Amino acid sequence: QVQLVESGGGLVQAGGSLRLSCAASGNIFSIDSMGWYRQAPGKQRELVAAIRSVRTNYADSVKGRFTISRDNAKNTLYLQMESLKPEDTAVYYCNMFCSLRSDRYRLLEVWGQGTLVTVSS
Repeated sequence: QVQLVESGGGLVQAGGSLRLSCAASGNIFSIDSMGWYRQAPGKQRELVAAIRSVRTNYADSVKGRFTISRDNAKNTLYLQMESLKPEDTAVYYCNMFCSLRSDRYRLLEVWGQGTLVTVSS
């Protein structure tokens, strides 16, 4: 019914930049919030950044380096990552809470398949 497709991951040197994109499609009525999470090998999945309406929040480890934004017309979420560090290496997942046209009063949580970001030192 609803799908999130991430893109933009890859290999980059420390200090470099990448922009991740997450396109939402399907039977969406409205989007409540969207966010980026990441999971490094052997570690738990953690919140990187989230956006709800015009409010954003960031993990302390990425503040000042990452910027989350959203194009409501395209139902697309972005994560601009600057000054990347080796410790940013992880699989990055897009997350969304939305309601469907077929069930407008229930929030549904959706995850993307993930995109790998590797930062070399």
